[in-house]
Amino acid sequence: MTYTPPPTPGPELPAGGEPAAPRRRLGCALEIVETLVLTLVIYLVIHNFVAQPFEVEQESMMPTVNPGEYVLIDKISPRFNDYQRGDIVVFQPPEGYGQGGVPFIKRVIGMPGDIVSLNNGRVFVQQPGASPVRIDEPYVVRTIGGEAAPTLPKDAEGTSTWTVPAGSYFVMGDNRPDSQDSRFFGVVDRELIVGRAWLRYFPLDRMGFVEHPTYAGLATAAYDRAGSSATIQLSMARP
Repeated sequence: MTYTPPPTPGPELPAGGEPAAPRRRLGCALEIVETLVLTLVIYLVIHNFVAQPFEVEQESMMPTVNPGEYVLIDKISPRFNDYQRGDIVVFQPPEGYGQGGVPFIKRVIGMPGDIVSLNNGRVFVQQPGASPVRIDEPYVVRTIGGEAAPTLPKDAEGTSTWTVPAGSYFVMGDNRPDSQDSRFFGVVDRELIVGRAWLRYFPLDRMGFVEHPTYAGLATAAYDRAGSSATIQLSMARP
């Protein structure tokens, strides 16, 4: 049997056979760095492709979403189930209409192929090949008398009719008297949309899913990514 003497203490192995303290500290530091990098990668993936928190800073979506409230933006479902009428979406403002880099939050009213018109303070939507339908909007801010605030033109020309092209959406805020929206800057390209508001998570007493309205007499429209027109699904929105 060959006898192997124990290692002699030295710079690499001090007395007691323990690794040097600097080496232990280096190992711990590397583990911390790996954990931080992995956490950062997971955060970036979730933030850019799955969901993103958003603080509402404007009053244009009152009373549905108020300034100072936080909502979670769903980024992944629009890849499989495109934006629909009634969705509340967060988007980058069109060029020339930005407000210090703050994204806008509005409600989708007109889908690709729709004609949106205003008449006597009310909103009408005409889908391709159909008659105009006055939409019921219980979410619109109320006047002192308890009636829904009228929806009036916003631009200098008093435009009251818009045709929504493919790849675009007509959006308006629920606070119609105090909302700079498609009545002012026109339709919004799909590429500018960050995602749809899915969950209000702060303040806690207002926590809950963002409700999605239905519109009697209007089909659910889906954006045709590959083509140049809107495709109308067979199912009709029920009142």
